Amino acid sequence: MTALDDAHSAMMAADGDETAPDAARLRYFAALADAELVVLLDHVAEGGAEITPRLFDLEDGPVVLAYDGEDRLAVAAGGPAAYAALPGRAVARQLAGRGIGLGLNLGAGSAEFLLDPAAVDWLARVLDHGPVAAEARPETFTSPKALPGALLSALDAKLARAAGLARAVLIAGVRYGDGRQGHMLAFLDAVPAAESALARAAAEALTFSGIEAGEIDVTFLAGTDPAALAMAKAALRIDLPEAPAADSRAATAPRAPGSDPDKPPILR
Repeated sequence: MTALDDAHSAMMAADGDETAPDAARLRYFAALADAELVVLLDHVAEGGAEITPRLFDLEDGPVVLAYDGEDRLAVAAGGPAAYAALPGRAVARQLAGRGIGLGLNLGAGSAEFLLDPAAVDWLARVLDHGPVAAEARPETFTSPKALPGALLSALDAKLARAAGLARAVLIAGVRYGDGRQGHMLAFLDAVPAAESALARAAAEALTFSGIEAGEIDVTFLAGTDPAALAMAKAALRIDLPEAPAADSRAATAPRAPGSDPDKPPILR
């Protein structure tokens, strides 16, 4: 069972619950954005900089097929097939605006789901809606109150993927010098190059939690910073896992087109 399987099962189970379908669907889209997908290709251009996904014409228009595992792709394709490994968010962004849908695990016999072009476009828009920079001076910190369980679950899922990028996260209520009140999330001892990605992950957790008009301020502090020490007295603390040890075999193993998340190929 993959994370996408779990989210799919929860979404399907919530179909008959009028209070849960939207929240469960949002959690599925969050898992899809974070999933490593293998996209079925027609062919790969030399060097792998451009790839051509295989298109399937369905009643509602063309669809690209993607799977959250090479074994599932092999089952659906009936054997080995050309593919590119891409994060779900990259697939959505590159298909957006083309009138192309996305078929997840179709023909693999598990967790099958079809996103029409409108759903693909919506997901890409949500993923492109990043955090907004602002400045404010915290005056006092308090214990976090009335944080929705959906937000904590979404944050937990995001932070599980942030191993080695920060030492811990603090969440506390905050009152600013201008009288504004809210909640603050502070990453402690974050890797500087990862700050933008961590801020975006927190913003996505809020979006996919389904909380309407919600917001949470995100900051980055050294663990010895006076603000961090003051915040820690009232905050909920979440320690992040350490980065896994590098596997020398993985460094030399051949990689499928698109395996490098920092250099995703362009879908033609």
